[in-house]
Amino acid sequence: MEIGIVGKPNVGKSTFFASATLASAQIASYPFTTIEPNMGVAYVRARCPHLELNVQCMPRNSLCINGTRLIPVKMIDVAGLVPDAHKGKGLGNKFLDDLRQADCLIHIVDASGSTTCDGNLCKPGEHDPLEDVEFLEKEIYYWFAGIIMKDWERRARTVEVSGEKLEVLLAEKLGGLGITEKHILAALHTAPVDITRPSKWTESDVVSLAKFLVKISKPIIIAANKADIASEENLKKLLNLKNYIVIPTMADYELALRRAAKAGIIKYTPGDSDFEILKPDTLTEQQKIALERIREGMKKFGGTGVQQCIETAVFKMLERIVVYPVEDETHFKDKEGRVLPDAYLMPKDSTARDLAYKVHTDLGKNFIRAINARTKMVVGADYNLKDGDIIKIVART
Repeated sequence: MEIGIVGKPNVGKSTFFASATLASAQIASYPFTTIEPNMGVAYVRARCPHLELNVQCMPRNSLCINGTRLIPVKMIDVAGLVPDAHKGKGLGNKFLDDLRQADCLIHIVDASGSTTCDGNLCKPGEHDPLEDVEFLEKEIYYWFAGIIMKDWERRARTVEVSGEKLEVLLAEKLGGLGITEKHILAALHTAPVDITRPSKWTESDVVSLAKFLVKISKPIIIAANKADIASEENLKKLLNLKNYIVIPTMADYELALRRAAKAGIIKYTPGDSDFEILKPDTLTEQQKIALERIREGMKKFGGTGVQQCIETAVFKMLERIVVYPVEDETHFKDKEGRVLPDAYLMPKDSTARDLAYKVHTDLGKNFIRAINARTKMVVGADYNLKDGDIIKIVART
């Protein structure tokens, strides 16, 4: 799974990325600080089953801290986007190519309105953040449409004459974006286009189809960043956007907290609404004031919003559940004796066979049955996985 961090330059994208992953990223107050994409790992939280099972887990592909399982997700922070990026302006083409495999996008918007459309600094409130939402939508829609339109009329005529399925042609064109025939079929049945005469589609028709493809294949969540200095008016406008989930964030506060926690100065778990100062005597007066300012911001919004954004993207937008495969359903162990070693993020409509393929292709191909380790019941290939399931896969050797 890959989450793309997107937005225009200088809105806090790299700060958000660094705070979510603690990976090193160049952060500065001028456009195009990021040129090459930054790659990192963030985590989403789930309650570890070892608490209710009264066993001691031994995580392998994830972490467990005080009963909270931290499951990794890949994040990519790409170059900033400016208007007309799909035409090559700024680093537009590179930005869009770097996002090809992203499953979901977190759009970082400067809620304070202190950056122009090109990413230059201005006074807070001088720029309308709603304009940023509109232009990013447009750039991604036209990016998709541009890929579809290449040699479209000739290929579409072939489909009409030969009877080839339209979704197959579109999947061939869009396969590099991680878009499946399932995504395309859903978009074709929703978009206002004539699927019987695709050769007659206009640019407007293709952009219309692209809108639905983006919403289905790369859903976008908005992080209203710099919420602590944003006006109530700007926040209200963003929070009232239709068809979007909008979460106020303070990425610079999150980054400061995670670094302080790593240094042992405070006790803080990402996603918490407060923190505890462990070494007050080591802090300068300026540091104490800064931490108090962070605490006030967290009280107002219930936290910094960064972890909430990531988990909303994974669990709500992408509809993932957490499943634990084991080889010993009685003691919840793998073949090497590790208890609850792995936690997998699976689409909510996944089956036991899907999990088998996720663990190893051979397990999927040779699937016989599965066992629900909680109930000890045998379940078939079509068993619908549930969040928190612990499953043993039985396959031919």
